[in-house]
Amino acid sequence: MKFITEDFMLQSPVAKKLYEDYAKNMPIIDYHCHIPPKMIAENHRFDNLTELLLGSDHYKWRAMRANGVDEKYITGDATDLEKFLAWARTVPYLIGNPLYHWTHLELKRYFGIDEALSEKNALDVWKKTGEKLKKDKYTVRGLIEKSNVEVIFTTDDPLDSLEYHKQIRESNFKIKVFPTFRPDKAIDIRKDTFLQYMDKMEVRSFDNLCEKLKERMEFFHQNGCRISDHSLSYVPYTNGNAESVFMKALRGEEITDREEAIYKTHMLKICAEEYSRLGWVMQLHLGAMPNANSHMYKKLGDYSGYDSANDLSIAESLARFLDSLEADDKLPKTILYTLNPKDNYVIGAIMGSFQKGPDAGKIQFGPACLFNDHRDGIVEHMKCISNLGIISRFIGMHTDSRSIVSYSRHEYFRRIMCNVIGEWVEAGEYPKDYDMLKKIIEGISYKNAKKYFGL
Repeated sequence: MKFITEDFMLQSPVAKKLYEDYAKNMPIIDYHCHIPPKMIAENHRFDNLTELLLGSDHYKWRAMRANGVDEKYITGDATDLEKFLAWARTVPYLIGNPLYHWTHLELKRYFGIDEALSEKNALDVWKKTGEKLKKDKYTVRGLIEKSNVEVIFTTDDPLDSLEYHKQIRESNFKIKVFPTFRPDKAIDIRKDTFLQYMDKMEVRSFDNLCEKLKERMEFFHQNGCRISDHSLSYVPYTNGNAESVFMKALRGEEITDREEAIYKTHMLKICAEEYSRLGWVMQLHLGAMPNANSHMYKKLGDYSGYDSANDLSIAESLARFLDSLEADDKLPKTILYTLNPKDNYVIGAIMGSFQKGPDAGKIQFGPACLFNDHRDGIVEHMKCISNLGIISRFIGMHTDSRSIVSYSRHEYFRRIMCNVIGEWVEAGEYPKDYDMLKKIIEGISYKNAKKYFGL
């Protein structure tokens, strides 16, 4: 029985036209993802469907745990086939969950499998995909090309040598791959890995740390980097002596909440001012509660599906931070994200206070992500931008994933986006001006991001 039809999620004639004529074939600019550049450089070949679909997709891991699957069949020592069968048994229960749609888009778009996955057909799907994965067009590069990707921005530590980016540049790979500067390890002063990271950076003073970060920014810039990224519970804004806090941390002394805010405020400002000088885009991911399950974090480490969203107040400190940069004309292009939808209208209102020409949409509300990138989250996110700003200038979807086949989620987003705008047109809230609608749909799908990042 076919599941993903041509009209999937498109509920009106206008929505169907917008998707088919304007969104469907637009290239992808993936401006925030976690695909390891090593996999691209070495053109990794996947052994089987488990490695491809489940090997690094913690969205799926969380669903399996919720379905009562033992950890052995998720991140444990079960065979890859056993893990896939556990996923196949989970999928039919995912009604209403975007993973149901994503999984079937992945199977259809990459393998031509047009049936609902379940335990009944799992072995057949395993066999069919296994044969295809042996072919060259199913390597990492082949799958990226098949996805119609034009540009990828990976996520990289400041101390990374960027050797794999160099290998990619020197190869004949037609997709551009750029690094992203993510200095979280140098800013998370209370994390248990902070002192170890300072040793790795070979810094022993606050001034040395600041200079080292600037040196690494220059190195990244020379290697094509034009974007930074920060993952935060909230953006702090507390003045004080950041150097004394840093030295206290080096001595192994306990850091208070206020001291942490002082240090992070200072470091974020230093970084943001340098991003402005270099002409970079600054990404601020807010609302994270990393590793809420400390027991499983100790067993499995970061990015294993145990992050959560917090409900901290973000408005005043975020506004003050942006204002401090704007006052000195050092506010870079900025993308704000939230993991908690309660902050949608807070971010929508704050970003409107810092828009500034000649850039259209200088401050962006990044796409609904992590706990929000389902249909309801995407729709509410779009309504927020439309109500408070200009959705037509939105830079659209990113992947935010370590899974190569997650590019099908761009199709999922584009279908929802066309359906929402189609509803507005069908309701008579916007004219059937297809010349303008073409600009809007193509802009959100691709062209706005291309211009925003100067590609």
